[in-house]
Amino acid sequence: MLFNELPLIEPILKALDAEGYINPTPIQEQSIPIILQRRDLLGCAQTGTGKTAAFALPILQIMQEERRDTGKHAANRDPRQPKRPVKVLILTPTRELAIQIGDSFKAYGRFTDVRSVVIFGGVGQTPQTDALRRGPEVLVATPGRLLDLMNQGFISLSDISVFVLDEADRMLDMGFIHDVKKVIAKLPSKRQTLFFSATMPPEIASLADSILTNPAKVAVTPVSTTAEKVEQAVYFVEKKEKKHLLIHLLKDSNITSALIFTRTKHGANRVAGDLSKAGIRAEAIHGNKSQNARQAALSNFKGGRIRALVATDIAARGIDIDDLTHVINFDLPNIPETYVHRIGRTGRAGASGIAWSFCESEELPYLKDIQKLTGQLVPVVEDHPFAADLQAPALPQAAPPRSKEKQKANNRRDGRSRPPASQRSGDAPQQVRKENNPQQKQAPQKPQPEQRPAVANGKRETREKPAAGTGGGGKSLIKKRFASILEVATIEKQAFSRRDRQEGKGRDQKPEQGNGARNSDTPPSGGNKKRRNRRRRERGGKDRS
Repeated sequence: MLFNELPLIEPILKALDAEGYINPTPIQEQSIPIILQRRDLLGCAQTGTGKTAAFALPILQIMQEERRDTGKHAANRDPRQPKRPVKVLILTPTRELAIQIGDSFKAYGRFTDVRSVVIFGGVGQTPQTDALRRGPEVLVATPGRLLDLMNQGFISLSDISVFVLDEADRMLDMGFIHDVKKVIAKLPSKRQTLFFSATMPPEIASLADSILTNPAKVAVTPVSTTAEKVEQAVYFVEKKEKKHLLIHLLKDSNITSALIFTRTKHGANRVAGDLSKAGIRAEAIHGNKSQNARQAALSNFKGGRIRALVATDIAARGIDIDDLTHVINFDLPNIPETYVHRIGRTGRAGASGIAWSFCESEELPYLKDIQKLTGQLVPVVEDHPFAADLQAPALPQAAPPRSKEKQKANNRRDGRSRPPASQRSGDAPQQVRKENNPQQKQAPQKPQPEQRPAVANGKRETREKPAAGTGGGGKSLIKKRFASILEVATIEKQAFSRRDRQEGKGRDQKPEQGNGARNSDTPPSGGNKKRRNRRRRERGGKDRS
């Protein structure tokens, strides 16, 4: 599919053509029509799938079509707030992502009248509040700075018609989820919500359910495989030696075209300058370059007038060069999917290509993430004049199988016993194995009832212990034993009570009144006194004479 086959207006198609975009990615192809229908969207997609354009393009079109309608603006608005209200809020977890999204809106909306502003913490707020006063329709923000400016009265969310929550799972990981909920509480209930997350942990799924209304769902598997015919290699090198290694490699005349990636705009300018000083024709393209300068540099590169084009990731989007032989990662990307996209610019249409990466010590974690994503080790080139003494990260291994001794210990802990070899072999049913091994203890399916404890000849009978693994252990067994002890104590108490009654029978009987005659069953008072003294001695008391 082509972008011009999607229901996009001419100003946006013109911007896409200027950026060199022809074919939409899967998430763009699926999401753009849904968003233009003003439906809620739940997108499961990672960085590197093109999700920014998936929501930026339709939002720009919606705002451009609504741009003419200015009758909804209130006349008595707070003077600190812009004349035109913010209609679109895009919430992101990091400053870098906010800047990237803001750059995308500017690039795709260059031929529209839609204004956008990016706000984030860590810098002074005055330039941001000045930009807000100019009345942008689209606001890209991080949660903390947004809440801060809202509390100061610079931003009102009462007119928001489209809300985008990007990388929601990362919001949760970074501890911003409570700030996100505070922002959502200030939004109008009648709005369109676009929810994007790479993963769906329970709390994120619950949040999505609470803010989305009958959403359309789009899921895209992230890119994780590299082109088969791209020869990859990594050079371990100290940071200060990277430029010397690059010049050393590009002195090879067989390298006719090399696309070199840096992480920053300043880095792109510096690398291009170092190459030019070394006599290697090179130019840089990045976001600070004018469109004419970028187009001229790209034209010179395609025409073979320069051998090296140094670019940032954002500026390199849309670059499509059929005969590109080399891609060089002067700086390893901190997002592993970006690596796959970078090296995928060579080796197209079945052609072969070469991808080299420079790696310093601080970039080893990036290399580890890249290898984890692609599932393959990047070969290390050790024979070069600027080699650094670094250890290549190993490819993550699957969990090793448990040892037999460890499995036995786990079985004993869980109350299981390992059956003998005769029972472990073959496919005979369990009942047959029991008959063949009558001496082997088998764990019954139900706990065996315990024998009732009893007192015989002053000794308590021994109770049977339940077999291991029968479920007779634990709290239920403790309760049974405790009940048995209570029962024995009750029996003994009853026995002592009967003996006391027999020995002291009639001791509390009083002689009948009247003629002073004693009852025939009442022993003489002297006998009663002796019995009482004997009982006191038995109980440790003193005689009363």
